[in-house]
Amino acid sequence: MADPRDSADELAGTEQPFVAHLMELRDRILYALGGVGVCMVLLAIWPGPSGLIDLIAVPIRAHMPPDVKLIAVGVFTPFFVPLKVLMMAGLLLALPWVIYQIWAFVAPGLYSHEKRFALPLIIIGSLLAYLGIAFVQFFVLDKMFAFIQGFTPASVNATPDIASYVEAILSLYLAFGLAFQVPVVVMLMVRFEMVSIDKLKSFRGYFIVVAFIIAAVVTPPDVISQLALAIPMCLLYELGIIGARWFARGKPSTEAEASSSATDGSSSS
Repeated sequence: MADPRDSADELAGTEQPFVAHLMELRDRILYALGGVGVCMVLLAIWPGPSGLIDLIAVPIRAHMPPDVKLIAVGVFTPFFVPLKVLMMAGLLLALPWVIYQIWAFVAPGLYSHEKRFALPLIIIGSLLAYLGIAFVQFFVLDKMFAFIQGFTPASVNATPDIASYVEAILSLYLAFGLAFQVPVVVMLMVRFEMVSIDKLKSFRGYFIVVAFIIAAVVTPPDVISQLALAIPMCLLYELGIIGARWFARGKPSTEAEASSSATDGSSSS
């Protein structure tokens, strides 16, 4: 008699050689890099590297004297810094395409019910990353530089170096983009039964402490940016618990469907 689990396994017989996996990985990496390259070309045409620099410099320029500009200390800084910003902006613009290539690589090894919830998580994760970066650009940087400039003595002319400024804000973009993935991580943990929703609720107080510790480590040493990271992380944790309930609701029906398929396979054999 055939094993019912074998008849219910939709991935049976879909295994590929290791070389085929490497070729597929190569193709997906090339597709992802191609998407980033196209976005870089588009951004180089408009608004251009200088326009991107002007855009990300808006928060700090708002708290500097009108006739004062950011300075470039290094000899090659005027060339390499705009290029670095262009590359990061291209990667950010192509982020959904890059994540899709990652999903397309692992999708053949997923069951149909896993694919159904993987794609929404990709969309949610991309939107949350954009939201985190926009939160930094339009709120955190303005409040942070207002706080920092308030401590500048009257005898000091604050003229930051563009290279150090870009490095600082890119690290903030990365920190907030990753921190805003908290709901996705929470939903995945519940979906794969690593933790229950009741455990997440009981861990709520500890997560608040963890969030403030992470904010103190990854943000500059000012209260504004630390609060701006820790508080959204706590709110997103609650949002993740709500989303986990929605994802968990579809699981019993999926298991019942798999059980029904196994029963049908057993009776037919």
